[in-house]
Amino acid sequence: MDHFEGIVATLLKAEGYWVSSSYKVHLSKEEKREIGKPSMPRPEIDLLALSFSKNKILAIEAKSYLDSGGVPLAALQEVHEVPEGRYKLFTSKRYREIVFKRMREQLIENGMANVDTVIELGLAAGNVCGNDHEKIKLFMLQKNWHYWSPFDIKNKVRELASLGYENDAAIITAKILSY
Repeated sequence: MDHFEGIVATLLKAEGYWVSSSYKVHLSKEEKREIGKPSMPRPEIDLLALSFSKNKILAIEAKSYLDSGGVPLAALQEVHEVPEGRYKLFTSKRYREIVFKRMREQLIENGMANVDTVIELGLAAGNVCGNDHEKIKLFMLQKNWHYWSPFDIKNKVRELASLGYENDAAIITAKILSY
């Protein structure tokens, strides 16, 4: 897990989620063929956040892009029959449906979900392209996807300073910056 994912994981935990990083979805050969990529590696979800009380799972893609152009809205809006690029779960409906179906089955097998568990795709963006913050937020809202903008993340990190002491780099950093 990279440091940005670690910070996002801490923020999710502060909101009551149980979090697993780099969650691998074990697709069958048949499922890979159905996706259109029979030799693809196992899909990996950056952060899987589970709320038992809400019976909800967030499948979060964490993209920091702090020293780059940021997450481009146009890349999220692409539509691909066969998944490609960095935003496969967002841009290929068939890929997303197959991955989420298999992920649900895995989680049910492990006693961490049930047939009524809601799975929601999400994006935590450390930086977005240009001034597309509101456009990305609207796009994600229209799709019923979870979205944390750079501003959301910044505010949530600030809120970590009010938590009790924990040996977590993000919480300690928030406390140091709050003095």
